[in-house]
Amino acid sequence: ASDVYKRQPRYTLRISQILLDKIGYIAEYEGRTKNKEIEQLIKKRIAEFEAEHGIIDEAALASN
Repeated sequence: ASDVYKRQPRYTLRISQILLDKIGYIAEYEGRTKNKEIEQLIKKRIAEFEAEHGIIDEAALASN
């Protein structure tokens, strides 16, 4: 793995087997890994949230 990926934080996700299998199916269809597919979903959700509520800035992150 590249140094960029080694420096990224890790997060353990608990998810039902059926959801994991479905994400795997979609990921394979899209030519991605499960991890990259989940990352794309997270990015999409953040963009939707920020479009509705405004950009989440560093001050907001620090107060969380």
